[in-house]
Amino acid sequence: MRQDPTRPHRVGTGGKENGLKVWDLQRPGEPLFRAKNVRNDWLDLRVPIWERDLQFLPGSDKVVTCTGHGQVRLYDPATPQRRPVLDTTFGEGPLTALALPPGDTSVVVGSARGDVAVIDLRKGRVLRALKGFAGGVRGLQCHPHLPLVASCGLDRFLRVHGLEDGGLRHKVYLKSRLTCLLLNTHLDWEDEEEPPPQTEVKDEEGDELWDTLEPVPAPRGGKKRKSSGL
Repeated sequence: MRQDPTRPHRVGTGGKENGLKVWDLQRPGEPLFRAKNVRNDWLDLRVPIWERDLQFLPGSDKVVTCTGHGQVRLYDPATPQRRPVLDTTFGEGPLTALALPPGDTSVVVGSARGDVAVIDLRKGRVLRALKGFAGGVRGLQCHPHLPLVASCGLDRFLRVHGLEDGGLRHKVYLKSRLTCLLLNTHLDWEDEEEPPPQTEVKDEEGDELWDTLEPVPAPRGGKKRKSSGL
C-alpha cells in the first residue's frame, strides 16, 4: 500500500493475485480505479498477478508498479483503459522495490537478485544499470532534488548511487538485513561542513616546570657477558 503524496486521502493497494486498486479514504466503499489484468500470453495462458510495489506520479493520476514476475507497468486512471499503458520487463528475478527520481519520466527498480536499473517510462527501455549489489534489494528512495538514489537490502549495505552516471557515491555496512529506508529531505547533501581548524595549545606552566629539572645522567652499561669457548 502506498499513499499519494499530493493527495493524502488517496492510496493504492496491490499484492499476490490482487491487482492494483486506487482508493479514496473519504469514500472507501468502492475503489476509484480497479486495474484489469493484461491479455493472455502467446500461449493463450493467463498472466499471473503479483504487485510488489507502487508509486503515484506527482501532478497526475498515473501509477507505476513493479511485479514479482519482473514487469514494470504504468497505469493511467484518467483514461478509460484499465490495462497498463506501458508494460515492460526487466531482469530475470522478482522486482521488489521501486522509486521515482525527479522529473517523473523514469523509475528506479530493484530485484531480489540484486539488479537495479533506471527505466524510461516513455519508451520502456533501460537507461542505465546500477552496479555493486550482492543481495536482494528491499528498499529504494530517490532524493527529491538531487540526482541520487539510496538503496538497502539483504546484503546489509546502505548504498547511494548517482543517477546521471550510475556511479557508487557512498557505501556503509549496517550489520543487519535491511528492509526499508527514509531520506532526510531537510539535509543539504551538497554543502558539507568543513571541520574547524585545529589550534595548537601550549602548556606554558608545564614547559617551565620541565626546564627547572636537572638532567639525569645516562646509566652505565652493564657487564659484558663472556662468551664461552667451544
